[in-house]
Amino acid sequence: KMAAAAAGPAAAAGLWSEVNRCGQNGDFARALKSVNKILQISKDDVTALQCKVVCLIQNGNFKEALSIINTHTKVLTSDIIAFEKAYCEYRLNRIESALKTIQSASQQTDKLKELYGQVLYRLERYDDCLAAYRDLIRNSQDEYEEERKTNLSAVVAAQSTWEKVVPEDLGLREATYELCYNSACALIGQGKLNEAMKKLQKAEAFLPFTLICLQDVTEEDIEAELAIIHGQMAYIMQLQGRTEDALQLYNQIIKLKPTDVGLLAVIANNIITINKDQNVFDSKKKVKLTNAEGVEHKLSKKQLQAIEFNKALLAMYTNQADQCRKLSASLQSQSPEHLLPVLIQAAQLCREKQHAKAVALLQDFADQHPANAAEIKLTMAQLKIAQGSVTKACMILRSIEELQHKPGMVSALVTMYSHEEDIDSAIEVFTQAIQWYQQFQASQTRGANPKSPVHLSLIREAANFKLKHGRKKEAISDLEELWKQNPEDVHTLAQLISAYSLVDPEKAKVLSKHLPSSDTMSLKVDVDALENSHGATYVRKKAGKLTGDNQQKEQGQGEVKKKKKKKKGKLPKNYDPKVTPDPERWLPMRERSYYRGRKKGKKKEQVGKGTQGATTAGSSELDASRTASSPPTSPRPGSATAVSATSNVIPPRHQKPAGAAATKKKQQQKKKKGAKGGW
Repeated sequence: KMAAAAAGPAAAAGLWSEVNRCGQNGDFARALKSVNKILQISKDDVTALQCKVVCLIQNGNFKEALSIINTHTKVLTSDIIAFEKAYCEYRLNRIESALKTIQSASQQTDKLKELYGQVLYRLERYDDCLAAYRDLIRNSQDEYEEERKTNLSAVVAAQSTWEKVVPEDLGLREATYELCYNSACALIGQGKLNEAMKKLQKAEAFLPFTLICLQDVTEEDIEAELAIIHGQMAYIMQLQGRTEDALQLYNQIIKLKPTDVGLLAVIANNIITINKDQNVFDSKKKVKLTNAEGVEHKLSKKQLQAIEFNKALLAMYTNQADQCRKLSASLQSQSPEHLLPVLIQAAQLCREKQHAKAVALLQDFADQHPANAAEIKLTMAQLKIAQGSVTKACMILRSIEELQHKPGMVSALVTMYSHEEDIDSAIEVFTQAIQWYQQFQASQTRGANPKSPVHLSLIREAANFKLKHGRKKEAISDLEELWKQNPEDVHTLAQLISAYSLVDPEKAKVLSKHLPSSDTMSLKVDVDALENSHGATYVRKKAGKLTGDNQQKEQGQGEVKKKKKKKKGKLPKNYDPKVTPDPERWLPMRERSYYRGRKKGKKKEQVGKGTQGATTAGSSELDASRTASSPPTSPRPGSATAVSATSNVIPPRHQKPAGAAATKKKQQQKKKKGAKGGW
């Protein structure tokens, strides 16, 4: 036992030397073996346990490292192993546990502060994260300053993109492709797409030079980083409406097969949004990329939510009603106040022709979430219009109090009421909107009565509407109000005089005195330029030199009109002036008095037909024994009569055999009975 005890420390010293040497060389697998041998000698050696945890972390065995920490809590206290424990939890995506471990540490080292910033970023607590990185940059000076600035710019970009916060100028010099990329993302969040594209092009140019300076960088690493930049470029193209260019770039990135599952998921989702309800088979292929393992840890909550929304819409477009309802219900349970899940469910019900259920679903949501009621009620009104219930749609729109006075809402309601010929309700809409602006301006100006341009525009539109529908007396009060606001408005005065002329002519005469005289209303119009303009219907010919005769013609141009020469009609080629034209030549042939119908089979009249061996009328002429010298015999009944040698004898092929027409009719009847369709 004494010998073994003496041999233990000597062996341990050699093993520690091996551990130290392997650690410096980065051979942590071999170092782990030596550490395990040390723990066999002394199982509760704090330094050995701590070294083992570090070796496991370096080898990527975070689960085993965390297990050792949790099983040796008495030896490995939080003061000793807090960073390693929090880091293992962070890498295992146990972000909340990592935050608790960091906050429970008695001493906040620089390493813990760095990790704290990463944890806050993953939890999307961007304000706290920004403060943590600012503190780190202010209170540390080492070779990792550039990485901290990159992380700080990433936080600002996330705030601009997801929280729509206007980013402050951090004064960072964009000397690396990461800083250029993060700056571009911040600009996208602000909607400055052209500037963002320039930043991405700058990042693309910086990338090769930045990575070449690093060791162990391969072409694959450069392509992977370029794919991220190109993906953001394609997203800008999509936002700009250049969908074809964006789609082409997206597909190029997918063909490269990048290992970043987050990038692939985002690109696949964006392609699905471009496809919409078209090319659904391609969308079904792309949606598989969004289901890859680890995607949920690579993307933000809003990105994951957008992907789930698109999955539900794709299920609706592919007529997977149950899947669509399941996904939208799941989204609604996760975000009860969000509009999209309810709108997707309503859209699915409409596809199933269940409009009443869709309206009831939207009404329930509007009652439960009054803050989002306006958008829901707009959708309900649209459904009512689709059903033909315009009056009910108007009632729903008028129930949206925060939009009643808006010019767009007033215009929509007036148009719909006019379509239903409900002029009184349309005028009431105008009146309510005008009253709202009067009350609002009175509260803002403390009793003064200046009218805003929107208010005056509403009064003018109301007056025009009333004049159009014969409400002259009501229109007069609006026009007087407008003229009172601007007495020099000649157009309003003219309208007012026109309205009074139909109601009170004397008042119209009095008001007409306020019209400016014709002398003061000189219109500076260049007549020649107006006549020669592109839209002029009459263009005056350029004046040339006029002779004496031409001048007389010009003077009498207003009195004498030029006579148009009549063109002579064209006569037919076979016209004979000696022959009287047919008086019925203008009528169709069938309607003329001398029409006797068409003669069928002129060319086939004399072709022999009939049963085999039948004798036809021309058989005697086909007999060679009957020559011209033979005395003619008396004709047989039904046979052709003999003709003189000098007459025009019809050749046998042109003769029509007896009974040929009847035979032809029978054949046609047989064909009709047996016919079974044509071409």
